[in-house]
Amino acid sequence: MFSGLLIVLLPLFLGYLVRVRSIQLQNLINRAVNGSVYLILLFMGISLAGLENLTSQLSRLGGNALLLFSITTLFNLAALWWLSRRLTLKAGSSPVVKNAPTSKLAAMQGSLLLVAVVAGGVIAGLLLGPLLGDRLFNSADLLAEWVLYLLLALIGCQLRNSGMPLRQILLNRMGLAIAVTLAISSLLAGLAAAPLLSLSWNEGLAMASGFGWYSLSAILIGDQLGPLMGGVAFFNDLTRELLAFILIPLVIHRHTALAIGYGGATSMDFTLPVIQQHGGVACVPIAVVSGFILSLLSPPLILFFLSLSG
Repeated sequence: MFSGLLIVLLPLFLGYLVRVRSIQLQNLINRAVNGSVYLILLFMGISLAGLENLTSQLSRLGGNALLLFSITTLFNLAALWWLSRRLTLKAGSSPVVKNAPTSKLAAMQGSLLLVAVVAGGVIAGLLLGPLLGDRLFNSADLLAEWVLYLLLALIGCQLRNSGMPLRQILLNRMGLAIAVTLAISSLLAGLAAAPLLSLSWNEGLAMASGFGWYSLSAILIGDQLGPLMGGVAFFNDLTRELLAFILIPLVIHRHTALAIGYGGATSMDFTLPVIQQHGGVACVPIAVVSGFILSLLSPPLILFFLSLSG
């Protein structure tokens, strides 16, 4: 039952064993991760183009993603609002942050580019499908699987060399509390959404375990449950990040824990500049710890829940 879990977790653990001290090599690894994500999402788009009754399937994808996102957001916001009322955590004054996004559109640019890559894959699949037939879609699935193994090894290496010692993570109680609250509320949302999405309980938990890490959740879910559910996971987690860009400036001074936590795993990277810009430097270590913990939890949780399918 756990053979698939072990096969996919193995490159993650092997990557985590690699210590990289060279800044140039770390930058190369970061670029390789980004490139791998784009490549796999392109393959996912091609696989989507191979679905029968594509129009109705895409409509189903959008409806399921909206349903999962709505339930998850409701659970997350309620839990983080409760936590915000109990944590003595207040954002500081808004400093001028170097290289911070100058607009919400600029901040969302990377997220929107990923959507464009998936759409490009769908278009490529529709254009090349009549010429190459099933060979195209089978090759896309196979290549996506091998690039996934490479990506997991690179992500493991990134986590090992992120500069976050375990002691620092465990001692930051606020970051830990935010991460645990976001994770538990997301998993409860996954259980609630599972029957509405015609999924088993463990598949619902897997769908909810992306915690905003849309590129990885889409890849892992798509590999096990097919490109349609991979697309649902992708758009569910991507929409979280897009809403976080809008939500953070509005609520960070009244409900700081909610603003930091809602971005999930992205609070350590993509939404971090917005958190710093509107909440001050005091919010940065809390956001980084919260995002790091969720990033560390997401891959093994997704793979563990999927492995329970047998």
